[in-house]
Amino acid sequence: MNLQDSRRISILLGVLFGLTGLGSASAAIVIPVLADDLGVSVGVGTWTITLYALLLAVATPIYGRVADLVGVRLPLMVGIGLMVGGATLSALAPSFGVLLAARVLQGAGAAAVPTLGVAVLSSRYDGPVRGLALGRLAGAAACLSCLGPLAGGLVEAQFGWRAVMALPVLGLLIVPFIWTALHRDGTGARLDILGAALVAGTSAGLVLLIQSPSTGVAVAVVGVVLLLLGVPAVTMQVRRHPEGFLPITVITNPAVVRSAMAAAAIPAAWFGLLIAAPAVMIHHGWEPWQVGLLLAPSAVIALFVPRVAAPWLERFGGVVALAASGVLAAMAMVMAAVGAAQESPVLLGLAVLLVTMSFGVGQPSLMSVVGDAVLVDVRGIALGIATLLFMTGGSVGSAVVGGFGEAFSMGWALMMLAVLPLAGLVVLVPMLGRARLAQPD
Repeated sequence: MNLQDSRRISILLGVLFGLTGLGSASAAIVIPVLADDLGVSVGVGTWTITLYALLLAVATPIYGRVADLVGVRLPLMVGIGLMVGGATLSALAPSFGVLLAARVLQGAGAAAVPTLGVAVLSSRYDGPVRGLALGRLAGAAACLSCLGPLAGGLVEAQFGWRAVMALPVLGLLIVPFIWTALHRDGTGARLDILGAALVAGTSAGLVLLIQSPSTGVAVAVVGVVLLLLGVPAVTMQVRRHPEGFLPITVITNPAVVRSAMAAAAIPAAWFGLLIAAPAVMIHHGWEPWQVGLLLAPSAVIALFVPRVAAPWLERFGGVVALAASGVLAAMAMVMAAVGAAQESPVLLGLAVLLVTMSFGVGQPSLMSVVGDAVLVDVRGIALGIATLLFMTGGSVGSAVVGGFGEAFSMGWALMMLAVLPLAGLVVLVPMLGRARLAQPD
């Protein structure tokens, strides 16, 4: 495939990926408004982001595994349909409970896009062209996500928060232009449904436990129970079915596990800031559209990051680039914590710029490392598991800010998130050593 084809397909898939981010970024900006309209606190209102991010995380490996079995086209179309249906229902929701259910549906559908978009590029291109394509996808996605707060603020000012929830419906416009790039080749094997359900439940338990400070003991108990039951159940299922939903060759692959664990800190920082920045500045008297305008410059950064990410991937490799993105995320969270404490729009805006750079480098680096570390017949599920951990970081980020931010302060919650990328660097240390030895003199 030529370079022009890779540019067109990667940008279109990036826009579709960006609309899944827009589903969070635009909604985050109107949480104080919708919470007030539906009679809940801002802390409870953050569940609209947390549940969306959670389903975005836990459903990604399911789509990845289904794509291995039947090809990309069918699961991607199902996912887009669920995303559009959930966005429509969110816009029409008569109560907060219905809104949460709609956001769950929307997140479950949007989960198809990150994994399958990467799978299309990984199977369609190779070598430097693949690196460029992954970088463009991440850049376009990050750019659109960064414009989400501004789009949400402007749409809310003119049409109300319900119109904001409907924005992901625009994803339908992309489908005709990517149809021919979606392959339909699969292994024909069956999906391990029990394994998929166990993984989803265990991941949900982690996020519920973290979110519990803002929602009470009952949620914490549910989270603990899901974790205590889920971890041994998943372990037993993998032993019984080593080629099932979580192939043992994938989950025991150090490159997949370590890189995904380290990369999870990046969306944690991004989603955390999506909640914190609007909450801090709206409390300070800003309108949602003003907050969106503050965050809009990060969209420009997102467009230029792929030009840096692709050469870094080619020159230093995915592991080193992933470590660099972790350093940027840690710096951003420290800056954001200070900005939240001082209610400084300048520091919060700069923090978002740094996180945008981190995301634009880290996401394609993760996909490059994972794609190179596994065989092609399990690439879909490997990318899905990596995206599961990656996007679970996003739900953890929003849960930490929504839970601890309300119980303590936004500054302390953001400082807690600064620890995650530093822990990720520790996880990457063995891989960094091997990457250094592999570098030519």
